[in-house]
Amino acid sequence: MIQVTKFGIEGLLLIEPRVFVDDRGYFKETFHAARYAEAGIDGNFVQDNESMSGKYIVRGLHLQDPPFAQGKLIRVIAGSIFDVAVDVRVGSATYGKFQSVVLSAQNHLQFWIPPGFAHGFMALEDNTIINYKCTGFYNSSAERTIMWNDPDLAIPWPGPSSVVSSKDNRGEFLRMFQSKFNLKL
Repeated sequence: MIQVTKFGIEGLLLIEPRVFVDDRGYFKETFHAARYAEAGIDGNFVQDNESMSGKYIVRGLHLQDPPFAQGKLIRVIAGSIFDVAVDVRVGSATYGKFQSVVLSAQNHLQFWIPPGFAHGFMALEDNTIINYKCTGFYNSSAERTIMWNDPDLAIPWPGPSSVVSSKDNRGEFLRMFQSKFNLKL
């Protein structure tokens, strides 16, 4: 069993898996194809990624253009993150809007971000480890970056960014970004 929360931005889902806790620790299913498909996650996952970050490290906002677009199912293994998805689907009523959530090893939540969104996060603790399943393979020639600190997005990052990669500091501003995602109506 999983609990699913929908947001005001179509397609984004917050997943709360059932966690069984006893004096030994805990057990949870982190993915079950049939249950997740029933919840609206209809992706065929082909790649898993894991990263470790220090406190206030920002990664993102990343996406890949079609046909190499990726849906991502994000979860935290250790620590916590402020996770963000930005809608870049042309024709969407929420184009340029973002949704943020806090994911942690303690709350066990997962964030489903379908293709058509830029994704980024800030680690809120040292040694934060995230794992995410992807519906497409990484393709460097299709990768795009939107500025994590774009003033038009005004994402309220919860701390000062201590380190941002040079790639992320060269991202595009949303007002200059030419999206290749069309909203499927």
